[in-house]
Amino acid sequence: MHQSCDSQDAALQERGVLKRRLENRHLQLISISGAIGTGLFMGSGKIIALSGTSILLVYAIIGFFVFCIMRAMGEMLLANLQMGSFADLVHNYLGPRAGFILSWSYWLSWVVAAVGDVVVVAGFVQYWYPDMPTWLPAFATMFLLLALNMLAVKAFGEVEFWFGLVKIVAIVLLVVTGLVMVATSYTSPAGVTASFSHLVAPGVVLPHGIIGFLGGFQIAIFSFVGTELIGTAAAEAKNPERTLPKAINTIPVRILLFYITALACIISVVSWANVPANRSPFVELFLLGGLPAAAGIINFVVLTSAASSANSGVYSGSRMLFGLSHQQQAPAGFGRLSRAGTPVRALMFSGVCMAIALTLLFIIPEVMTVFTLVSTISAVMIIVTWSLILMSYFAYRRQCPEAHERSGFKLPGGRMTAGASQAFLIFVLCLLAIEPDTRAALYVMPLWYLGLLLAYRHRANAGARRMAATTAS
Repeated sequence: MHQSCDSQDAALQERGVLKRRLENRHLQLISISGAIGTGLFMGSGKIIALSGTSILLVYAIIGFFVFCIMRAMGEMLLANLQMGSFADLVHNYLGPRAGFILSWSYWLSWVVAAVGDVVVVAGFVQYWYPDMPTWLPAFATMFLLLALNMLAVKAFGEVEFWFGLVKIVAIVLLVVTGLVMVATSYTSPAGVTASFSHLVAPGVVLPHGIIGFLGGFQIAIFSFVGTELIGTAAAEAKNPERTLPKAINTIPVRILLFYITALACIISVVSWANVPANRSPFVELFLLGGLPAAAGIINFVVLTSAASSANSGVYSGSRMLFGLSHQQQAPAGFGRLSRAGTPVRALMFSGVCMAIALTLLFIIPEVMTVFTLVSTISAVMIIVTWSLILMSYFAYRRQCPEAHERSGFKLPGGRMTAGASQAFLIFVLCLLAIEPDTRAALYVMPLWYLGLLLAYRHRANAGARRMAATTAS
């Protein structure tokens, strides 16, 4: 049985509160960094090779539904500012079991993603220092990010601000370079003349038919993991009534610029047939542009992109543990704040788990195989996370109709939009079963969720026994 809206407010006010120290510029760049990651810089070549120019439509469709999900989350967070993250929304509207499953799953997904990103950083450092052992920059990056997150949330905000700025500058430079090359009909050494006609040339829209188009969804969804970070950072944002709607409402503009325009420029210059599936298409465009430092520049950009994603993982994972502690679903120590207002113990636990996983990754010889499995696991978890946010929206509309009526930031289309978004997520989850390398994660993930259900039942039974013993005494 769920609490009333008033009793939810009272319960939330009793818990420890994270300090609101993130400025508007921090929240804007955190939301941008969440939307731009290694999936765009490194994975877009594989998607273009698979889906052709229909990839632009794939990103537009995913971007539309992600925007709808973020609007639903934004309405609920602004309806009750005592709720610090989307995990609080799920806990309060769907119950403690759903909150337990969401928070621990989201924590694991960021631990896994952060480890993968740190290994990517190590690989890019070796571009400049090929003799350096991979473990050295990997562990150094991990410890640096943990130290930065322990200082204060503003330090995290500053790091993400500058990381995000580097990404934006790189993409703007790419778009400008591409447009200039198209305007001047630049011809590459391979004999390809830059032209927008490459976008609609025969055989490039659906080069592998409808299966290739659908296959693009299962890869492209990885690129949007992290967009929901807006809902994690909301608890530490100054003036969330103003900054949160602004961060969410600019999502369509960012998708149009960072994904669709950038990829359209790449295909127009390089042509679909010459886009490499196993290398960054961003590098190819700068190299074709004749920029002498192109490889080094892009290497630095992708390095900061991976570090930014790992930084987001360290931050978000610790906040999930903090929330779980205050919901009495994790050790109480994870809910304690340092003088700087950061959950240090939750950070340390996440850091230890990441360090252990980092050691295991180096033992496995086929790193790319592991990365494919890891990215699919993250995709499955993020689909479940977004689905629970939408289910929370339906519960919110049932339990708190007066809050919806008062809201100045309603989800356009309401329940109908939420229902369409939920159907889309189920559709993408089914698509993950098409390819064998992504299908493996679908076999593994039910075991994780079954384990969580058993852990929750054990914890609930232990709590009931303690309460019965206390009452009897």
